[in-house]
Amino acid sequence: MIDIRWYGRGGQGAFTAARLLGRVMSVYENRFALAYPSFGPERRGAPVWSFTRIDDTKVLDRSTPDQSDYLIILDETLIKEDTFDVLKEGGVVIINTADPDRYQDARFKVITLDATKMALETLGRPITNITMMGAFLGACDLIDVDKADQVIKDHFSKKLYEKNSKCLKLAYETVKEGM
Repeated sequence: MIDIRWYGRGGQGAFTAARLLGRVMSVYENRFALAYPSFGPERRGAPVWSFTRIDDTKVLDRSTPDQSDYLIILDETLIKEDTFDVLKEGGVVIINTADPDRYQDARFKVITLDATKMALETLGRPITNITMMGAFLGACDLIDVDKADQVIKDHFSKKLYEKNSKCLKLAYETVKEGM
């Protein structure tokens, strides 16, 4: 099973990204996926944790994973001293940051990109979920980015799809080129 943990704030779309990734894997890879959120007060700006689990068999466990294979951080202000303790040894963390040199750790692979800048330039808003999904796809080689693009096309209106598609592919290429 592959466990992916998303950290974001209410309004950034962490759960939407978790759910869309699950849909991509279910529809195009014939794998089983489960996406679910975990959050406190339901308000914009409050911390939100979302999870995507992917497996070759039906996923029934909705508990918070003790250790995750991937950690995707949409808002670096959520990083605390123990944040990375949830990663398996050799795991991958993808961080939305304008300061890539700030995060280095020998225990796992760190991928950074300024998803906020990409989203602002493309969407006109700092909503980084699809950008970070593109970064994840570039880092993991689980599925082709064009299949993910089709899922977001089915999810968003035409106008929002075009902008989110650009964010998805830009982040995907940025991560691929940096690897």
